[in-house]
Amino acid sequence: MACPQQSDELVFFVNGRKVIERQADPEESLLYYLRKKLCLSGTKYGCGVGGCGACTVMISTYDPVAKQTQHRPANSCLLPICSLHGAAVTTVEGIGSIKTRIHPIQERLAKCNGSQCGFCTPGMVMSIYALLRNHVEPSMEQIISALDGNLCRCTGYRPIIDSYISFAREPTCCQLRGTGQCCLDREEYVSSSSTGVQIHSGFCNPEEFPAVDPTQEFIFPPELMRMAQEQQRTTLVFHGKRTTWISPSSLKELLELKAKYPKALLVVGNTSVGLKKNVCGVCHTIILHPVRIPEMHVASSTNYGLVIGAACCLAQLRDILMEAMPKLPEEKTKIYQALLQHLRTLAGEQIRSMASLGGHIASRGSTWDLNPILSVGKSVLNLASEDGKRQILLNDQFLAGCEHADIKPKEIIVSVLIPYSMKDDFISAFRQADRQKNALSIVNSGMRVLFSPGTDTIVDLSILYGGIGSTTLSARKSCEKLIGRQWNEQMLNEACRLVLEEIFLPPSALGGKVEYRRTLLVSFLFRFYLEVLNGLHQMYPFRHAELSQEKMSALGMLQSGVPQGVQIYQDVDPAQSPQDPVGRPIMHQSSIKHATGEAVYIDDIRPVSGELSLTVVTSTKAHARIISIDASEALQVPGVVDVVTARDVPGENGKDEPAYAEDKVICVGQIICAVVAESLTQAKCGAEKVKIAYEDLEPILTIKDAIDRNSYITEERKIEKGDIEKGFKSADEIIEGELHVGGQEHFYLETNSVLVIPREEDKEMDVYVSTQNATDVQELVASALNLQSNKIMCHVKRVGGAFGGKITKPSLFAVIAAVAVNKTGRPVRFVLERNMDMLITGGRHPFFGKYKVGFMNDGRIIAADFQCYINGGCTKDESELVIEYILLKVDNAYNIPNLRVRGHACKTNLPSNTAFRGFGFPQAGLFMETCIVAVATQTSLPHEKVREINMYRGVNLTSFKEEFDAENLWKCWEECLSKSDYYSRRAMVEEFNMKNYWKKKGIAIIPMKFSVGFNATYFHQAGALIHIYIDGSVLVTHGGIELGQGIHTKMLQIVSRELKIPLSYIHFCETSTATVPNGKYTAASVGTEVNARAVQDACQILWKRLDPIRRDNPNGKWEDWISEAHKQSISLSATGYFKGYVTNMNWDTQKGHAFPYFLFGVACSEVEIDCLTGAHKNIRTDIVMDACFSINPAIDIGQIEGAFIQGVGLYTLEEIYFSPEGEQLTLGPDTYKIPAICDVPEQFCVYLLPNSCNSIAIYSSKGMGEAGFFLGSSVFFAIRDAVAATRKERGLSLGFTLNSPLTVELIRMACDDVFTEMIPKDKPGTYKPWAINID
Repeated sequence: MACPQQSDELVFFVNGRKVIERQADPEESLLYYLRKKLCLSGTKYGCGVGGCGACTVMISTYDPVAKQTQHRPANSCLLPICSLHGAAVTTVEGIGSIKTRIHPIQERLAKCNGSQCGFCTPGMVMSIYALLRNHVEPSMEQIISALDGNLCRCTGYRPIIDSYISFAREPTCCQLRGTGQCCLDREEYVSSSSTGVQIHSGFCNPEEFPAVDPTQEFIFPPELMRMAQEQQRTTLVFHGKRTTWISPSSLKELLELKAKYPKALLVVGNTSVGLKKNVCGVCHTIILHPVRIPEMHVASSTNYGLVIGAACCLAQLRDILMEAMPKLPEEKTKIYQALLQHLRTLAGEQIRSMASLGGHIASRGSTWDLNPILSVGKSVLNLASEDGKRQILLNDQFLAGCEHADIKPKEIIVSVLIPYSMKDDFISAFRQADRQKNALSIVNSGMRVLFSPGTDTIVDLSILYGGIGSTTLSARKSCEKLIGRQWNEQMLNEACRLVLEEIFLPPSALGGKVEYRRTLLVSFLFRFYLEVLNGLHQMYPFRHAELSQEKMSALGMLQSGVPQGVQIYQDVDPAQSPQDPVGRPIMHQSSIKHATGEAVYIDDIRPVSGELSLTVVTSTKAHARIISIDASEALQVPGVVDVVTARDVPGENGKDEPAYAEDKVICVGQIICAVVAESLTQAKCGAEKVKIAYEDLEPILTIKDAIDRNSYITEERKIEKGDIEKGFKSADEIIEGELHVGGQEHFYLETNSVLVIPREEDKEMDVYVSTQNATDVQELVASALNLQSNKIMCHVKRVGGAFGGKITKPSLFAVIAAVAVNKTGRPVRFVLERNMDMLITGGRHPFFGKYKVGFMNDGRIIAADFQCYINGGCTKDESELVIEYILLKVDNAYNIPNLRVRGHACKTNLPSNTAFRGFGFPQAGLFMETCIVAVATQTSLPHEKVREINMYRGVNLTSFKEEFDAENLWKCWEECLSKSDYYSRRAMVEEFNMKNYWKKKGIAIIPMKFSVGFNATYFHQAGALIHIYIDGSVLVTHGGIELGQGIHTKMLQIVSRELKIPLSYIHFCETSTATVPNGKYTAASVGTEVNARAVQDACQILWKRLDPIRRDNPNGKWEDWISEAHKQSISLSATGYFKGYVTNMNWDTQKGHAFPYFLFGVACSEVEIDCLTGAHKNIRTDIVMDACFSINPAIDIGQIEGAFIQGVGLYTLEEIYFSPEGEQLTLGPDTYKIPAICDVPEQFCVYLLPNSCNSIAIYSSKGMGEAGFFLGSSVFFAIRDAVAATRKERGLSLGFTLNSPLTVELIRMACDDVFTEMIPKDKPGTYKPWAINID
């Protein structure tokens, strides 16, 4: 046989255009290539580990044997370009553009308000696009599954789902309560029974949009089809600097290569190898890419089972099993059912579409879900090498890496035989993760039992667990001892004891959650025991008894259904001009560009001449003196231009927090120096070579440590109302307790980014930065360079999410880059990678609160004494304001006559925590509600009654003597009780709980009084600049920044109303310190309204100037007026200014008018929990919000929904871990879980309270940016309600405290039972934990 030809020419297509790369580097990712080489910036960098979906593209390949084209979504951040030979890549730019035509997918997402900051939007579009290329009419399950791997931090997902409902072949439908109408009837009016006003339901009808026309899509390039045929015998070889990539053309050649390079890795989808490269920098000398080997893509049925090629991806495996199962007797499909169960939740669709079965098996990750099932199912690996073929069992010894049971270095897995199950065979799969989908398992398991025919006598038993050790572990000895036993409770008890003895998890185990993981070992075993009993009854109903209702409730895993939403808002006055857009649900002004990928973010700005890349070297110590910084080796790295340190700062090295560390470091992640180089790769290589010598100092890490050592950022803050001592003396009862609330990562999809470009004269600089505070960036950069601020021009077009995290930190990053520019004289780009962003920036303040509450027997709280602490980190940042806001807001909706609140911001050696959406209220509100629950529990009163008896009524005073009217609080409360059917559903929940022992439901209704704005007037000031050009077009600029909250959209609406011109006449360019100076940061829910006042002021000035023109020509057109005004030398440019709301707070007198106004809201949520695993699902949420007159209901409801889901994340999911040395361990979406589409309530209803007004803000509106966040606590307290029902049934104490986040671990361990009791417990202090609690 002739030797195969070799080629080093990489050929693929991108958006229909041919790409030829003759020096392809195997280490170069498709994402980098698209963005930097092809300048296709629509595909975004979000995480670099395939966990967020922002980088999703579609990969199309042609199979010359099957003569079929496959379309698959893929994470371009993990995909090496060398894997793309012969493939067609489609990016978001390729499917539609504002310059040509917009694709229906893009149009629906934009017009249905499925985009806010827009950074995740291209990935969402591409995930659905890939689905529709394969399934023209997908099911709703397929649509939801397609989005499993996509994260959004802004929208709350509901509008994204709504956008794509009409693509489904069976659209879902729900009835608006009491109307009989469908929520999809978007244009139908619904009359409010309480007010009679006209209200709208929904915002748009996707079914009115153009259908997808498959004939308009790119065809697969015929050239690639021919190439696939002609190059079947061509070997592809690509040589990089460190790695050689070889793609053989036949199995024979692959085996020869494996013999020649026994250490070479086989890579198909690169989802595991790529992850290790991106996270750990792992490099491999030789990589073999066997995607063109037909034998490795086989899918066939034999007498013994299904044979699946090792190169088949997991999505193909899923499809093969789904196609095969209906054709087989059910008794043969038990292992296939178990595999499918996990394939629905394993990773996201992008990973499932690229990761191979062989790679999943061979990499043997402890948390890989399929391996335990394949093992207990007696799967067989078909191996091949130059020496021949052989088969080995995929058993526990193989998974443990035992040499005698392993693959030999020269062997490869060609295919896998997955056997049929037998009649008396029972196979089950179990997994529990931090999040239901797209999350690595905490523990997974595969279990199988084989009985003697017709009996319950055990013939064979296999139990395997993943997530316990470094490899999948088998309870082999336990199983051997149970052979011959009957399947009964005695056997179960013995099995639990044996398994806990055999499967050992040390207290210091990697990943923590030790007691929870131990509990899952036996909880899974119990569920398997019951599943088998149920199966035996179904097979032999006369021989085996039916399970009791109690035991039946343990069966089945919780699965979320397809989310459905209802949005109800008051319509504009019928007399309002149709041209006036204020009050109407206008789509976000950039949403089409978001969906087409044409919206430009900082790192999307094209490279400028001479540009350098910057990366930073950070501290590895929490507290230490810097002995030396040795950059000599770094400067020798090719491409490295310079290393920048604090010594290079001409002026002030930061303010509260140093930009560059000087004499010592005060947290892990503090920036010590920066390396600038010709490329990012070179800069990173140089950074690795910098050597820092330290002298350790003792760190303070936790709130407890700070209290013990009196380490505080500021002096104690205090508010006292009434007579606290007298109140406690008159109380019927007094209770005490405490609450811990963990921190939260902002996880904005766009990481911190800055591009600094020097101008050629006067030391001027343009700073393009992703920030909420352009003025602060300008000030700090000028100060660092010893320049006046007028030399620094800061520009912000849009920000890809911020949530408070881009108020203070971007200024430091801008200083870092600007100092490097000053030193090198060249432009510098500094874009943080996700892990570095999370390491450096800090987040929401962890909280610790202690309470003492005195109350009467009827539930009235008459005295409360609170002590509140937050972990501020190593510098002041916003911690002083946060602790002040906690004190000002801790009362929430409740009037406590005698109240004392004291607060401290603790100083620790952790990264400085900073502003975050809600700014202290999410912690304070949860603390207050915990006290309410404690009182309700102690008095045995319904929680809602205790809330009602303590809520503010009528005109009242806060604890700091600010007057407000609680009328709308009660309106929201009563509307929510009604809209949610609270009392009838409460009865249904109780009925469900009586019938179900192992699953429980809970329901909670939570009121909210939220204060908007700042407690100082000058924070509310704003400026605007409006130009009217001769053609009548209008340019608007102002000091606010677009973060996804739709600020610019509302500004355009306001200008349209004030100048009485169509929206099409108005344009917003960018926020810049060169046009509007001294803007305050966009935050605290008032960014839109204060800038709106400035815009309104400018408009009114211009309108007044046009008065004479309009009087002379009242019937003239706008263009005529403007032309005449110009001829008459009337200025068509105006600055607008808003001085700000008058607010103040005197901490000496503990009095003030601290906030401009209050808004009110109420949320009711219902959940179901699995008492065996701690899993929960969000069944329904109803929100009633006092939005007054909404300038844009679509944007405001989007803010409410997005904030609510982010709140659900804080309270139930998002957990930050720090090592005992102070290093953050959760540094990406693989370890830190924000809510995904599976966390959206199955029914999600938002109702804006009608006929409400606010005399303070423009047009009687209210700021909605943060208010919805705290209402996510309704899910927390619904879960607590379910846990309480569990504990009550089991005779356990109801006076328990649940801390936040209320994760699967805490839920499970609070549901005490025989399994939590039987696990071994470790005494704190006798071991070093993997992670510590910093709250």
